[in-house]
Amino acid sequence: MAKGPRVIVTMECTEARKENGTPSRYTTTKNKKTTPERLEMKKYNPNLRRHTLHKEIK
Repeated sequence: MAKGPRVIVTMECTEARKENGTPSRYTTTKNKKTTPERLEMKKYNPNLRRHTLHKEIK
């Protein structure tokens, strides 16, 4: 197991929850030392068929 500042995070769609749809989830990595706050980025949600805001949940 590698040690270091890089961790795996899960990102979930925020707009699908508001519309009672199925939220899409993505996994990515981030460097905890350079970005200690939660990630936010636009990703594609195939259930809503558009790009939506995804926030880090874990």
